[in-house]
Amino acid sequence: MYVDFMSMVHKTQKRDYLGRVNDPEFPKAKAAELAQKFDFDYWDGDRRVNYGGYKYIPGRWTPIAKKMIEHYNLKDGCKVLDVGCGKGFLIYEFKLLLPKSQVFGLDRSHYAIKNAKSEVSKSIIHGCASSLPFSSNTFDLVISINTLHCLQNFRLYNALKEIERVSKGSKYICVESFRNEAEKANLLYWQVTCEMFCSPEAWEWWFTHTGYNGDHSFIFFE
Repeated sequence: MYVDFMSMVHKTQKRDYLGRVNDPEFPKAKAAELAQKFDFDYWDGDRRVNYGGYKYIPGRWTPIAKKMIEHYNLKDGCKVLDVGCGKGFLIYEFKLLLPKSQVFGLDRSHYAIKNAKSEVSKSIIHGCASSLPFSSNTFDLVISINTLHCLQNFRLYNALKEIERVSKGSKYICVESFRNEAEKANLLYWQVTCEMFCSPEAWEWWFTHTGYNGDHSFIFFE
C-alpha cells in the first residue's frame, strides 16, 4: 500500500539541480566519489557533496515517528528496526515516544554509527540491508527510508526479501523515483549515491518479484 510519511520533510528543501552538476569545486562526479564512501564528506562535509552537516534537530522527526506509531498501532514494548538508520535520529524519536520499546538500527557507515545520537548508538549495528543479522519474525515494524535505492539490483533483491523475513507483518520503505523525464533529470542531477533509477511501475515490479508486501512511498524531485 502507498503510505506517505516523508513528503513533509522532503518538500521543505529547495534544490539547485544545475548548480550541483556544474559546481566548479565539487562537480557531480567528484561529489559522488566522495559521497559514496559514506564517511565525513557524505554526512558532515560540504553541502555540495551531500548533507552538509547531518545534525539532530529537535522536532524534525517527531511528526514522522508519531504518524508511524499511530498508523501501525504500535504499543510500548514493541520492537522496531530502521534499515539504513544513519545517525539514528528517527529511532531516537521512537524511543522517546515509546520508552519501553526495543529500537534497533542498521547502517553501512562506520562514521554515522560513531557519530550517532548517543542515546541510541549502542542499538545501531554495522551491516548491509541485504543480510540482516536478526531472526525471522522479530520486529513489529521494519522501516527503511531513502536507503534501498543506493543498492545495486542484486543486493536490492536480497534486501527486500530480508525486510520481509525479519518483520512480523508491518513494513514501510521510502525510495527515490520519477514520474516523468523532468523528474528523472532532476534525480540524476541531484543524487550522489543512487544505484537504482526506477519509475514507480518498476519499483512495483521489484516489490512483487521479491515478495515484499509492506507499505511504501516515493521521493520525487520536482
